[in-house]
Amino acid sequence: MSLVRRARPEDAAEVLRLRQVMIDSLWSAGGSGSTEWHAQSLPTLRERLAEEDGDFAAFVVEHPGRPGALAALVAGTVEYRIGKAGNPRGRVGHVFSVATDPDARRRGYARACMEELLGWFRARGVGHVLLNASPEAEPLYASLGFTRDPDPSMRLLL
Repeated sequence: MSLVRRARPEDAAEVLRLRQVMIDSLWSAGGSGSTEWHAQSLPTLRERLAEEDGDFAAFVVEHPGRPGALAALVAGTVEYRIGKAGNPRGRVGHVFSVATDPDARRRGYARACMEELLGWFRARGVGHVLLNASPEAEPLYASLGFTRDPDPSMRLLL
């Protein structure tokens, strides 16, 4: 039996907590530790976690030492873009919110969650998968077959 399971609506608060763990680890110098946004995000996240056939999924591992808590999280979405060579159906997977509780790291939880998410993407006909990697996480993603792209991304906050 796998340690990994698909997140359910009742996991939403823990999913947000682990997302905050990821955010804090990436932007700790910026002081972004506010959790005020959690209350606004929670209802939508619960709805999305309830959509078993939707374009969003999260996979989790329960924390072995804390009943009711999660130890690891990986979330992703499927997006449609106009097809192209190598991805004629235009389905692109996006991985985000990869997080493991600090006291549960180095046990293979993130890898196990990633493997489940990649299987979920394959089952949906995704042609390629994108993610942003921290330097610390890059070896994990490289071992799963990810490569660095020269990224021309830009961002506009609305």
